[in-house]
Amino acid sequence: MHELVSQRGGMSRRAVLATSLAAGAVAALGAAAPAATALPAGAGSAPAADWFADPPRSVRPKFRWWWPDGLVDPDEIAREIDQIADAGFGGVEIAAVHHSIKDKSVLDTTRHGWGSRPWLDGVEAALRRAARRGLTVDLTLGPSWPVAVPGITPDDVAAAQELAYGRASVPGGTTYQGPVPEPVRPAAPGVTRRQLLTVQAARVDTANSTRKETGLDLASVRDLTATVTGGALTWTAPADGDWVLISYWQRGSGQQPESGPHSSPAAYAVDHFSPAGTAAVTGYWDALLTPSLKVLLKAAGGAFFEDSVELETEGLIWTAQLPDAFEKRTGRPLLPYLPAVVLDKSNQVFAFEAQVTRQIRHDFWETVSDLFNRHHLHALKTWAHSLDMALRAQPYGLQTDAIASAAILDIPEGESLGFKNLDDYRCLAGGRDMAGRTVLSCEAGAYNGTAYSTTWDRFLRTMGGAYAAGVNQTVVHGFSYATAPQVNWPGFAAFSPYNGAPGYGESWGPRQPTWGHVDDISGYLGRVHRVLQAGTARADVAVFRQTGYTATGIGASWFTATGIPLGWTHQFLSGPLLDLPSATVSGGRLAPDGPAYKALFVEGDFFYGSTPTLAVTDARKLLELAEAGLPMVLFGAFDQAQTPGVPEDGETGRLRALMARLLALPGVVRVTDKAAVGDALAGLGVTPDVRYATSSTLLNAHRATDEADFYYLCNGKHAETVKPAVAAIDHDVTLRGTRRRGATVPYLLDAWTGRAVRLARYTQDGDDVTLRVTLQPGETVIIALGRPGLFGDRHGNRPHAVASDADDVLFTGRGLTVRAGAAGTRTTRLSDGRTVTTTLPSVPDPITPTAWELEVEDWYPGSAATRTERVRRTLTLDALAPWSKIPELADSAGIGRYRTGVTLPDDWTASHGAVLELGQVSDTVRVTVNGTSVPAVDRLHPVVDVGPYLHGGHNSIEVEVATPLINRLRVAQPSVFGTAARQDHGLVGPVRLVPYAQAVVS
Repeated sequence: MHELVSQRGGMSRRAVLATSLAAGAVAALGAAAPAATALPAGAGSAPAADWFADPPRSVRPKFRWWWPDGLVDPDEIAREIDQIADAGFGGVEIAAVHHSIKDKSVLDTTRHGWGSRPWLDGVEAALRRAARRGLTVDLTLGPSWPVAVPGITPDDVAAAQELAYGRASVPGGTTYQGPVPEPVRPAAPGVTRRQLLTVQAARVDTANSTRKETGLDLASVRDLTATVTGGALTWTAPADGDWVLISYWQRGSGQQPESGPHSSPAAYAVDHFSPAGTAAVTGYWDALLTPSLKVLLKAAGGAFFEDSVELETEGLIWTAQLPDAFEKRTGRPLLPYLPAVVLDKSNQVFAFEAQVTRQIRHDFWETVSDLFNRHHLHALKTWAHSLDMALRAQPYGLQTDAIASAAILDIPEGESLGFKNLDDYRCLAGGRDMAGRTVLSCEAGAYNGTAYSTTWDRFLRTMGGAYAAGVNQTVVHGFSYATAPQVNWPGFAAFSPYNGAPGYGESWGPRQPTWGHVDDISGYLGRVHRVLQAGTARADVAVFRQTGYTATGIGASWFTATGIPLGWTHQFLSGPLLDLPSATVSGGRLAPDGPAYKALFVEGDFFYGSTPTLAVTDARKLLELAEAGLPMVLFGAFDQAQTPGVPEDGETGRLRALMARLLALPGVVRVTDKAAVGDALAGLGVTPDVRYATSSTLLNAHRATDEADFYYLCNGKHAETVKPAVAAIDHDVTLRGTRRRGATVPYLLDAWTGRAVRLARYTQDGDDVTLRVTLQPGETVIIALGRPGLFGDRHGNRPHAVASDADDVLFTGRGLTVRAGAAGTRTTRLSDGRTVTTTLPSVPDPITPTAWELEVEDWYPGSAATRTERVRRTLTLDALAPWSKIPELADSAGIGRYRTGVTLPDDWTASHGAVLELGQVSDTVRVTVNGTSVPAVDRLHPVVDVGPYLHGGHNSIEVEVATPLINRLRVAQPSVFGTAARQDHGLVGPVRLVPYAQAVVS
């Protein structure tokens, strides 16, 4: 049978039930389990009945929505908003991205470019439909990236600039006569103007040379600009060595946004360091936005967005304000130091003596950072607020203080593709939390070369650790507009083909077989966001970083390698954060109303050879914090600290005097071996909020509200490249609760199903709770510590189990219940001191179904790029295998429905149940037992309790699996996807039905 299906259809939501901390720990509640009824929100917010179970649109994941500029239809825009809303997502970010379209002329930028009337019509259609559906709409500040606007030329003062250099060698005692040295790199197309900034001579000093840099003598640098006449100069070098003439030319960089042109006239990147560059952006938007669009934008409650700052220059990024800003900041002129900072295609060219070179470069990039934060981010935020919009941005890509930038932004954002490990997120989280913001966003799930082969399994593994590091908003990469000229099935994709091969994944949407299950994913992510945006973040330690870069993969000594596997959490702070109002100490905590750091860790500057550096102003702030009672650990020779920049007269002495006072305080410890950091913290009485006895791959995040402490736990990797792979964990974990009036009990919050239930087996010491955590690789769990009945739980503060030889102990609708996979007597010790025994009836052996009927919807290209043909076929399987190993399905992609039956004994009663273990399954999956949908399946631990749906005699089981499209595309478009290997999708198993017996503890 053949069926033509449009990708434009919507989807329905479905009810889901509970899974568990360990497999089956609470699923016996089944359909009768109560939904969450009251949960704490952030400070000042009233709890809602469905606070966790049904998170609002505002915390649900968003999509990066790629448009082929303005070549869009308003009706299709409205349909796609509906598709995204129906799938349970909370918003979109409209971005003009079309790397996959090689011939840009088909986009007709004159009539349909970014910012054109059709583009505005599309934006208006999106805003109007989003308002009806409750979605937020964000807008990128320009087409693609970096920020650029039409109407400026590369020569304009508002355009991005660079400092190019030229050079000529002059042997000692000889005379140079000729034109000023030309730049070593030609100007970009469209750049017609340049200005000579200065010409210098410097003596070569090979003692300062490196493998790539020519060494120079700083004291020899002399300014020859005044000798230039008519573009030429004459200069005789002293006889005391070889010399070099260096010319510096200020000119436009000529950079356009990625994969352009996007508009007519073409857009050019703006100067990110001057008021003129920002005014070009805001002026363009002010002229573009009609009064009605402004009203719609305000109603959408969205943000303007800026992608990572990927300014590309042949020389050094520049702005005309730099020399004055540098002198104002440092008290010294910049020009004599230029040789140490000038670049050639991102490579350093010259160097003075190593220490002064480090100090010069530090001063220069700190100046650039100040200009970027003040004239770009702060100015854009102020303008966005005037339109009742927020500013969300990825404030990295340059050698600037991204930690300080994160404190300026309404919503800082990182990315799973560009970030090397979780410490990159922790840098941004430090800025967010010290500034009192709530959200740290992430551009999530971009993988090179994985178009139409990305699985949600991989996505969840990637994001699991990011959430532990502070991320609490996901902008999924991405959702492509349906079509564009000359594209093939399954429609327009922003990044595929990419240079003739599969591009960056992924293009989600109805074109994907997994879309019918995607509300399970969006619901899970929304619940995780709901918890991780509640109250305030808590972190054990603040790591002071003198250079606030991120997206570097550089972590913290001891904490990254040793502390995290022991339960410690940390964030990074830079100097400007210590000027924020939150930078106070109370009760031994830094920022007590925010992250409430228990200690500050200070180490040498990783970005400058781990040199123990501190600015005098920062040293003074650290001394004030320590005197106020904040414990500190300093790693390195800080008794001989140096200034990060070029010191003024006497500045080094002042710094070391401050450090002597700091190191003399009883709450300050200096260590010289990073292995001693943990002992130093223990000696100061500082311990982590999450503790366990052995090193583990468990990652954690802690949020605190007035009514509960939330702990997000993930068995994950610190970085995508960490090897060997993460293994399952099974060990005790102690969670510290905030001391509150009355009793504290732990709850399991199941993000897959929305259920919140009281845990039944744990030990307690005051408000601290110790429980067993069993997690498969990538699997997550959320634990809340709060008052009895907080989540509508009916068990109050009834006695719980502290120990039992049963497989599981849980609260059910009937009370405290033990469960095991075999008959016999189980002994349970209760929290009130009693020891009780419970007898369980006989339990059938596990059942491995051997015969399956498989009905497949096999997806093929249809009559148009946005049409899919579904061919239905039925197979009988004697054994499970991936589709790639089944001849009839080797190149298939789509949806498979596996059906089998199991027979249970006649003595099966309400005291029996079973879990269904699915084994290997890819990609998304749903289970039906005897015609009833069962709880949503955890993609990273596909085990689901089906006990409430079974009965004695014959039982039918259906497992519905949806795959990515790659296996079909391999043969449908071999020129692009033919190099990809077949992937092993489908239900592979082994599948087992594992019965259990359970009984109420008397």
